[in-house]
Amino acid sequence: MKNRPTAPKQARTVSLVLGSGGARGLAHIGVIQWLEQHGYSIRSIAGSSMGALVGGIYAAGQLETYGSWVRALSKRDVMQLLDFAFSLSGIFSGERIMQTLRAMLGEVQIEDLPIAFTAVATDLDNGREVWLNRGPLFDAIRASMAIPTVFTPVVYEGRVLVDGGLLNPIPIAPTLSDITDITIAVSLSGKPQPLDARERRDAPEESARNSSYQAAIRDFIDSIQRHLRRRSTRLREPDNMLDVMSRSLESMQNAIGRLKLAAYNPDYLVEIPSNACTLFEFYRATEMIELGHARAEQELGMAA
Repeated sequence: MKNRPTAPKQARTVSLVLGSGGARGLAHIGVIQWLEQHGYSIRSIAGSSMGALVGGIYAAGQLETYGSWVRALSKRDVMQLLDFAFSLSGIFSGERIMQTLRAMLGEVQIEDLPIAFTAVATDLDNGREVWLNRGPLFDAIRASMAIPTVFTPVVYEGRVLVDGGLLNPIPIAPTLSDITDITIAVSLSGKPQPLDARERRDAPEESARNSSYQAAIRDFIDSIQRHLRRRSTRLREPDNMLDVMSRSLESMQNAIGRLKLAAYNPDYLVEIPSNACTLFEFYRATEMIELGHARAEQELGMAA
């Protein structure tokens, strides 16, 4: 980061960079809420994966609607939003999630947004990052969120696209030409917090198991959560392919993220602990939003 400038009162326009990290990305909502409460004007957003989702919805003026909806999600609701793809390229298709968001928020073109917006994805064929800043908003978001092996890739304008976090988990570069006062980046791969400093407040399990389909999704998600939680408590040998994949992917993204931050040096960096929650714990939305708000206050409070 730069030498933490003391932002003058008139320095209120922001280029906001929102990083990738699954359900931890709900903390982006809290950061945005803090910025709005303290008089900052967000003029530009670049996001990868979950950062693209939250950033795009905010740019469309629908963050309050989305925030209310996601706060009400239970663990069972999250499972019902996941639809098996029955494909070798990914476990889930992601279409049910996108259809739900389109129905709730409406379809919009990126060019028509009142805030400049870029979703970052990865082009599998060329091995390059792709900046999506035109066309249907939710198509761009879906491409940016296509976590390899978890969600199927997206064919978009003739290119096969997957999660932007693979090559650029904190996409600062798309904001470099912005004419704004400061650049604020939000990383979801911050230093893990002590386990006794966080509460594991999982939503109560629903007793009803209404289909083998839902049971299969539940078992899959639960297996991911167990592996990721054990990973944060002690060093150990990887015990299956899923564990190896998730640990390798996160290690790679963390390393790339550090390089991006060193290369582009935002004015401010808000960091969310990497063990705040796991990939699919969207039912912990209230907790994550509050964490994002608190971390924004911690990092940016002196400049407000």
